[in-house]
Formats: sequence, structure tokens, C-alpha cells
Amino acid sequence: MLAEIGQFTLVFALLLSLLLTVLPLYGYFTKNNSLMHTARPLAYLQLIFLLVSFLILVSLFILQDFSVTYVWRNSNLELPLRYRISATWGAHEGSMLLWLLIQAIWTGAVAFFSKSLSRTQIARVLSVLGIISLGFAAFVFFMSNPFLRSIPAPFDGNDLNPLLQDIGLIIHPPILYMGYVGLSVPFAISIAALIGGKIDDTWIRWSRPWTNAAWGFLTFGIVLGSWWAYYELGWGGWWFWDPVENASFLPWLAGTALIHVQAVSEKRNAFRGWTVLLAILGFSLSVLGTFLVRSGVLTSVHAFASDPSRGVFVLTLLAIYAGGALFLYAIRANKLKSQGGFQLSSRETLLLANSIIFSVACFMVLLGTLFPLFFEAFGKKISVGPPYFGSMFFMMMVPMTVLLPLGMYYRWQKDEMKRVLQQLLPSLGVTLLLAMVIWFMFKPLNLKASLGVFGASWIFVSVLLYFKQYKGKLTRAVWGMQIAHIGVAIYLFGVSMTEHTDFEIDSLMLPGEVKTVQGYDIEFKGVEVKKIENYQASQGHFVVSKNGKVVAEMNPQKRYYPKKGNPMTEAAIDPGFTRDLYISLGEKINEQGGWAVRIYIKPFIRWMWGGGILMMLGGFWAASDRRYFRHAKQMKQKNIDQYLKA
Repeated sequence: MLAEIGQFTLVFALLLSLLLTVLPLYGYFTKNNSLMHTARPLAYLQLIFLLVSFLILVSLFILQDFSVTYVWRNSNLELPLRYRISATWGAHEGSMLLWLLIQAIWTGAVAFFSKSLSRTQIARVLSVLGIISLGFAAFVFFMSNPFLRSIPAPFDGNDLNPLLQDIGLIIHPPILYMGYVGLSVPFAISIAALIGGKIDDTWIRWSRPWTNAAWGFLTFGIVLGSWWAYYELGWGGWWFWDPVENASFLPWLAGTALIHVQAVSEKRNAFRGWTVLLAILGFSLSVLGTFLVRSGVLTSVHAFASDPSRGVFVLTLLAIYAGGALFLYAIRANKLKSQGGFQLSSRETLLLANSIIFSVACFMVLLGTLFPLFFEAFGKKISVGPPYFGSMFFMMMVPMTVLLPLGMYYRWQKDEMKRVLQQLLPSLGVTLLLAMVIWFMFKPLNLKASLGVFGASWIFVSVLLYFKQYKGKLTRAVWGMQIAHIGVAIYLFGVSMTEHTDFEIDSLMLPGEVKTVQGYDIEFKGVEVKKIENYQASQGHFVVSKNGKVVAEMNPQKRYYPKKGNPMTEAAIDPGFTRDLYISLGEKINEQGGWAVRIYIKPFIRWMWGGGILMMLGGFWAASDRRYFRHAKQMKQKNIDQYLKA
């Protein structure tokens, strides 16, 4: 009966989402306090029922109940326990239930941490979040139900996709969804403010920690996805501008633009309309990403489903959420005029410029992702690949890198460029010195790598001098911002060095043969066949030496999963602070034991992920700034009084 109980709790969560959508909002419009007070209990109950439903699905996988169609399709008797658990979200139906659960977690978190808001404010916010939950709960129940039965029940299952039998699947999707779905909170806050007809610094200040937290999760999710693709797919790359990769990158770009412009809206009461528009765009792009991944309109190793009817449903949700939000935005446009004045030479201008740069980059990535789909609809095929995205993104990021330190040192409202340049002159001198040292250590570097190293040094040095100049005067939000900026510098350095100084060699190697690669002597000892858990592995053995001293023993694998019948490549990686040594085993070439082998030297590749983790930590640290919530508490009584007088 577990599956039936899961169905019941899912239906009950759907009904609770409907009540959360209707009752508090109706109470707001009719000034019925009792109905508005139902918002928080309904949010908590929705979370409880969805959590129970999800745990039941996990239990069905652990118990290997193959009478449930979703379990049968994505598990089998030999699947290890850890992958049985992660298989819960390893395919479309379960991943959407996870999405819905995370939506409920964010809704419950907003309900719990919103004690400083008046009941009129929280009623609107939770009702908007209820609308989002309602749409996706209906999608899960009617279009993607994971609790449907197969009769008669098969004896064994079909197995989980071998690509997903990895620790990356265990942690990557939940973290990425926390970012994806988390952008619904600033969206809901903005829509709630539009419903009330007033967007002021109170709403924007309260939305900032939620935006920072969601952005932090999304950053970490993208970093984990890049890391997983690097070590699991066997091609040695970390980002391929795959359409599904872009689907997660688009809301990240919009969220980054939103974070920068929120700072201006809160501090100077300016760009309120642009702030609301970016909040709408960020969540809309998250829903668009869901459509791209699950509609079957594109082919990708990351895609979950290929059911056009599901795609139409998600596209309908996108039209309702984005279309409704933009309609409300148009109605309230006259209330979104900026009130704070500023000069061209000011911090406001530079933060707006960075926000526009990220927005343009977002549009260019969106264009490159969707353009082939438009052509395909008319029977033509075109390819938009890494050359377009790489060149476009390089052009976008150059001005961002130059402007970022300037924005830190400019004053609000009005400042003199001469004063800022004088402050930054020591930074420029140290930057030039540091960049030259790096260039001479790793020469020759091409133009892109040289500019990347200079940009990374420019940001890094400027942030360190900023800390030295303003230490003791920084809030948590500013600390978080600067930690994230250091992460940007480290990431930029890692990308520049990895992309333009890496080394790759493809070779046929016989047992006992030694290849010398950039000072490393790599000896191929041979291949042995092993039975490991639910797969059979042809495992290579390589001994890596440098200057006569063994530095690593590496064992790449070619795995064969009998149930699925397809081979998988598992690379061997010797990680290091300044380089990764990466060996991938190809196919057996001849009867003498010769195998195709691919060897990479990846300089500073882990600096990219380290920079991404610092960006994530910066977002979380900024989100923990208590002044956001203190200010909302101070405004609570004022808003109640205004509401009662209306």
C-alpha cells in the first residue's frame, strides 16, 4: 500500500497548494485576518505531505518494489543501495517530485523566517508561492506521477542509467534544484509587492537574502555539474555549452544581474522597475530550463524526458507565471519610477552597467541555445557551439572585469573619477607586476589567456586592498560580496590557464610501453577484468613517474553494465594544486593488449571549482546579514497601520 499512500499524500499536497493560493490572497483583498493567518499553517502542511510522499518513493526504491513503474524502469536487484536512493530523482518523474518538495521547502522557509513581516505581506508572498506549487503539483500528479503501478509486477527492474550511477547524481540535482526553485522566492516577493501596489526599499531589502541564498545554491549546483561532466564523461572537458548546461546557466546570469541591481534599489531607491523585471526573468528562465530539459525539443546527455505533452504543460505554466507577472508589471509600471537621484560618475552607474552586462550575456546565451530550435522547426539544421559562446562570453566579460573593482571604490550618488583612480593606482601597479610574473612563469600565453590572467589579478588585488582599507567597517553583506569577487578572480585565473595551456595526447599503448608527457613518464602496465558491484570493468593500470620517482598509480576503467548493455568510460585523475593528470581508457585495439589511451594535463583546473565554491560561500555569507530582517521588523507595524487606514 506504500504507493497508494504516496498517491494520497501527493493529492493532499495538491489540495493544500490550492488552498494556499486562494485563502490568504482572498483574505488580503477582503481584509479578513483569519484567512490571512492560514498562510503559514498551509505552507507547513504542504511541506509535511510532500516530504512524506517523497520519502515513500525513496522507500519503494530501497524495498525494490518493481510493481511501481517508475521503480521498475530505474532500478534492478543488483543496484547498490546508495544508487537505489539516488535513483529516486534519477529520472523525470522522481526529479519533478524532488523539484516540488524543494519548492515546498523554500515556501516553508519563507513562512518560518518571515516573522518580521506583517500578515498582509506574508499572505501575498505565500499565496504567490502557492500558485507556483499548485502548477507543478498538478504537473507531477497528472503528467509525471511516480506512483503508478505495473501489473503484473516484473521480477527484476530495467536498471538506472549507468551515467547516473555516480556520487555526482546523489548531490548535484538536489543542490541545483535548490538554486533553480529558490529564484521563485524573489519572484514571489516582487509579485506580492506589485499586488499591493507598492515597491519600496523594505520589499527589496527583504528579498536580498533570499536572492543571495538561491544564487549561492545555483552557483554550487553548476560547479558540481561541471565537476561531474569532467570526471564522468571521459572527454576531459568541464563545460561544453550543451543546451541543458545553458538551461542552468541562464537563470544564474539573470540572478547575478539581479543581485547587483538590488544593491542600488535598496540603498538609493533607484532602478526598482529593473529589479522587479530581473526577478521575473530569473524565475521564468528556471521554468524555461525545465521545459528544455523535459520536453524532448533537444538531445542532451543531461536531458530527462522526451514527452511533448509534458513540454506543452510546462510551457503553459511558463506562459501563466511569466505572462501574468509581466501583465501585472505593466499595470503597476507607474509606481515603479526611481526616486533616488545620482550622477553618471557614481557607484549606481557602475552597478547598473554590470547588471546590464550580465543581462546581455544572458540574452546572447539564450539566443544561441534557442536559435537552432527555431531553425529545426522549419526543417533546417544549424549548429551553435563553443566558438560562438566562447567568443561572445569573452567580449561580455572583459568590460565586467574592468568595471568590477571600480564599482567597489566609487561612492554612492556622486563621486570624482580622479579620486577613484588615485585609490586604485596601487592596485594597478601590483596587478601589472603579478600578471607579468605569471606570464613569464607560464609563457607563452595567448591573448585570451593573458587578458584573463590580468583580469583575475586586477580583481584579486583590488579586493585585497579594499579589505585592508575598510577592515572593521564591513557588514556581512559586503564581506559576502567581496568573498564572491575573490571567487570570480580565482575562477577566471583557472579558466584562463586551463583553456589555453592544457595538453592532450591520444595514443595506442601496449603493456610495458612508456609515454613521456610534459616531464611525466607514464607506463602502461596492462588491463585486467574485474567484477565490481553491478558491472564488469576492464581496468587499466598506469604508473606515473617524474624524475625517476613514482608520483601516482592510476586505474582508469571501461565499464560494462550487463542490464543496459552499453560500455561506460571512467577516467582516472591524479589531482594536484597546480594541475590534474587525467587518463581515459578507450577501446582495445589489437590482440597484443594494445589499448587506445587519452592523456591530459590540465593546469589549474581545480582553481575554477575553488573559485565557484568561494562565490557560493560569498552568497551564503551575504544572505546571513541580519540587518535585512531587522529593517523588515521595524517596518512591520508601520505597514499594519497603513493597511488598516486604507
